[in-house]
Amino acid sequence: MGVFKYEAVDNNGKKITGQIDAASEKDVRKILRTQGIRTKKIEAPSLLEFDLGMWMVDRGFASAIGPQDLMMFTKQLAIMISAGVPILASLEILHRSTKNVALKVAVKKIAGDVGEGKTIAEAMSAQRGFDNLYCNLVKAGEAGGILDQILKKLSTHMEKQQKTKAQIKSAMMYPGIVVSVGVLVIWGMMVFVVPQFVGMLKESGKEMPWITQMVIDLSEFFGKYTPVMIPSAIVGTISFFSYIKTPTGKLFWDNLSMRFPIFGMIIIKGNLSSFSNTLATLLGAGVSLIDALEICIDTLDNTVIANDIREVKKKVMEGKTLTEPLAKIEYFPELVTQMIRVGEQTGQIDQMLMRVAEVFEDEVDSLVTGMTKMIEPIIIVVLGGIIATILVAMYLPMFMSAG
Repeated sequence: MGVFKYEAVDNNGKKITGQIDAASEKDVRKILRTQGIRTKKIEAPSLLEFDLGMWMVDRGFASAIGPQDLMMFTKQLAIMISAGVPILASLEILHRSTKNVALKVAVKKIAGDVGEGKTIAEAMSAQRGFDNLYCNLVKAGEAGGILDQILKKLSTHMEKQQKTKAQIKSAMMYPGIVVSVGVLVIWGMMVFVVPQFVGMLKESGKEMPWITQMVIDLSEFFGKYTPVMIPSAIVGTISFFSYIKTPTGKLFWDNLSMRFPIFGMIIIKGNLSSFSNTLATLLGAGVSLIDALEICIDTLDNTVIANDIREVKKKVMEGKTLTEPLAKIEYFPELVTQMIRVGEQTGQIDQMLMRVAEVFEDEVDSLVTGMTKMIEPIIIVVLGGIIATILVAMYLPMFMSAG
């Protein structure tokens, strides 16, 4: 992307000059042609005028807009609008201050679209990184004249959502890392340590205990097939992650992960926390229940839960209350359903959903803490037991001969 200067002729045959942001000379001609302008001369941007950041984003070399960057942008935009700074001036300030290249480019384009008369929601919806939830809330804020309040709610919602996702990720990563390190240590012992004992044990000429022979056989197996096992493991891992990115694979994995002991409940509670928080934010902003449920479906990570909420939306469209179909979801707690029913009856469903989200967040906190305390000693005992078994198997023949 860069600023191209041009000389052209308009519909009346009048000679005009100007400049335009575009990725290439071809794009410049296309843009001007749609405006009924015939180009005569186009001057490409110089190296000093070349927008490297925009070029990197267009070519896919720059990182996407991260949730943390978007949250900070939202919070800062809310503060400036609340302080009475005009929207274009606010966007210009944020464009200069943001470090994320993709966000910088997006803000520049949003400012350009707003300057041409588009609403902020329309301008944001044309940029990658601003999802359906974000744009709908901004649209509601613009329509109600409370954009600063909506942006504050949105930044708070994003912060809570990131916290919940981080907790789920942490709960999944910790045991994975510990097990991976343990497996690597055991593999190193089988491939490099055990063979050092084999020659010495065979020279003794004595019959080896069954446990020693088993460890030696496993060591020989690992030594012989490691060159095949490592590429196979890499290919298998890549194939697995590729499969769970497909619709069928994701549905299978989401369904399976919900059945894991402890992990399953963390995933369920985390997704329900996100759903309750998102629905509360949307309803509080004046978005209709049907539209809010549709947006919630798009924001849920788990396909199984998203499908269940899709069924809830259908029942609501048929005239049911929100509570009725939610009560039929087996993993949706009855206490929470009753809280939502009270919210419907009192006309404060958004506030009640916010409390529901807090309940789920507290439960996720407790589950993650409890799981970490429980799983750490289990992993240590299991891995320690395997390593101890290998060492005993190697030293056992020596103790027997000494006796």
